[in-house]
Amino acid sequence: MGIFSRFTDIVNANINVMLDKAEDPEKIIRLMIQEMEDTLVEIRSAAAKCIADRKELGRHMDHLERDQKAELAVRKGRDDLARAALAERARVEERVEVLRSQHAQVDDGLERLKEDITRLEEKLADAKTRQKALVMRHQTASKRLDVRKHTHENKIDDALVRSE
Repeated sequence: MGIFSRFTDIVNANINVMLDKAEDPEKIIRLMIQEMEDTLVEIRSAAAKCIADRKELGRHMDHLERDQKAELAVRKGRDDLARAALAERARVEERVEVLRSQHAQVDDGLERLKEDITRLEEKLADAKTRQKALVMRHQTASKRLDVRKHTHENKIDDALVRSE
């Protein structure tokens, strides 16, 4: 049993080391930023659809509220048509109330989408700032390694020249 557990530990350790070497923080941040931008586009699209739905509901409510059939029937002296028009008007008022509640729900959803967009834009700006900092840190570290390498090469060359 001890041999197998040691073997699995060694394999797991080597796999972890390989994954650590393969993991590039710059690429991961770039991927995260891309995913955030894609999500932002989707949210903005959903917000545009909500705005269109809201306008359509508003137009439909205005159309229903402007219905003047009862008044026209009374002016023409048709009481039977006026009663039917008033009954229809009551049904229309109920539909308008339902549409108003839907309009309020759409407004709430639109407000939430706007908040989501704002939060995501803030996170995206933060991620881009972190990406820039990471790239600059990586460049600085690479330059330091190059300087150290050249410094050590010169020391080795000097040591070899001295020994000759």
